[in-house]
Formats: sequence, C-alpha cells, structure tokens
Amino acid sequence: MSIQIGNAPCSWGVEFADDARNPTWREVLRQCAQAGYKGIELGPVGFMPEDPVVLAEALSEFDLTLIGGVVFRAFHDPAQWDDVLDGTRRTCAALTAHGAKHLVLIDSISPRRAPSAGRVDEAAQMDKAEWTAFRDRIAEAARIGVDHGLTVGIHAHAAGFMDYEPELERLLDEVDEDLLKICFDTGHHSYAGFDPVAFMQRHIGRISYMHFKDIDPAVKAQVVANRTDFYDACGQGIFCKLGEGDVDFPAVRQVLLDAGFDGWCTVEQDCDPTLPGTPMEDARANRAYLQSIGF
Repeated sequence: MSIQIGNAPCSWGVEFADDARNPTWREVLRQCAQAGYKGIELGPVGFMPEDPVVLAEALSEFDLTLIGGVVFRAFHDPAQWDDVLDGTRRTCAALTAHGAKHLVLIDSISPRRAPSAGRVDEAAQMDKAEWTAFRDRIAEAARIGVDHGLTVGIHAHAAGFMDYEPELERLLDEVDEDLLKICFDTGHHSYAGFDPVAFMQRHIGRISYMHFKDIDPAVKAQVVANRTDFYDACGQGIFCKLGEGDVDFPAVRQVLLDAGFDGWCTVEQDCDPTLPGTPMEDARANRAYLQSIGF
C-alpha cells in the first residue's frame, strides 16, 4: 500500500481560470514543490497551460506529478451543458497528456442551493424529471472520462445539487460503480452536516481518490446560521489548516489503512485570493501535520 500526498491550486485561491487575482501557474507549482509535495492537481482547466509540452517541462522542473483535475461546472443547469462538456473534454485531454489518473466531477454552486448550504432539511430538491436528467448528465461526463482511460469520481460540494449525503448515496445507487467512483472530500462532508469518517467506513470500497480538507467548527456554525455565501465563507476561514478543525484525520487515516487504500490524497485549503495570507506556509503546515500522524 502506498498513500501519496498532493496539493491543489485552490489552496492558492485559484477557483476560476480567468480570475485576475490568481497567482501565476508557475508560482503555484514552485510553492507546491517547496512546501514538500510531489503531486498537484490541474486546477480549473485553462489555468495551467493546455500545451502539453509547456506544462510537462514545468512539472519536470519542479519534480511534480499531475494527479488529476476537476470539472467544477453547472451540471444542474441544462442550459449550461455545452459548457460542462467543454470543461470535461478539455480536462480529459490535459490529464491524459500527462498520464494523470483522476477526473473529478463537481456540480457548481446553484443560486437555489446557496442559501441552504449546511442546512439539509431546508435544501431545495429536484423533481423526478430534473433529477433524472441531472444524473444522466453526470453519467455522460463520467463516460467521457472513462473513455479517456481515467478514473472518475463524484465529489459532493457545498451549495450545489450534489452536496448532502442522501443525494450522494442516491447517485451512487443509480450509476454503475465501473463508471463512477467517489472523490471523497472530508471538509465538504462536514460542511454539509455529516460525519466524514462514518461515510468512509460505509463506502471505502468505492472511494478512488481523497481530498483532505478541514473545517473550523466555529466558523461553520456562524456561516450556516447566517446563510453566508460559499466564497465569503472561504474568506472567513471556514477551511482551516488540517488538524485544527472538526475532521478526525487520525480516524480517516485508519479507515484508509484498514482498506489498503493505494493512491493519492490531495490537500485542499480553499482561500480567498484577495485577502493577505500565506498559502505556502499553510501548505507546509498541512504537510507537516499529515506527517505527524503517519501520512
């Protein structure tokens, strides 16, 4: 068994490829490597160069492996399906060019869901027809990834329509495991109000990839009570350094060890790029914490 630890551009505040506030892609690679990581995610497609020669040279320069990439787009909105397909196909092309393994699908934030993040009993629900079409769009994107030789994982995310444990488990029941596995994010599961370790214990056989994220319980209580926008919650520090929040990472590690998990676990500490901060120092602290508990 071999567990490898990577990081992702969102830990440097990179959520959207065209955000003028983003650091440069080379600076993210440099800091990731200097913080002690050997792997990194692609980030939103278009942030890193889509010319495979340019990116391959930089990955080699910084001794980094490309782990995978995320399609964070509006699967819930049929009017944006062309945009979802564009993101899926371009991400698949970028990943396969560098031998990366993991394609992660995330339904982006919906105005219908945003006010109820962390409030499962109040969350707007899709009717049967809407759900069926939503599920089928996710399955189609997953099939594109599988056709590219990638392992595809669904990732629950606050304020989207794939957020809470019941809908995640419903999707897993309705889409074949050979097509769709789980990219499990510890922090988003806690944000949604559920127990990450208990979910992992039930579904570890389908978890192909991990995102390590921690949640500050005091900030979580405040932003849920105030119905705070997701990105404002990031700015308020809801995603704290690993080991300082409410996720039990020693227990997470034990579940992975007991299952013989073999693969990448990627640190994500989403932050607001407009605020002063020290992403590389946080990345170093997160790597040191994980080492201290045996990762």
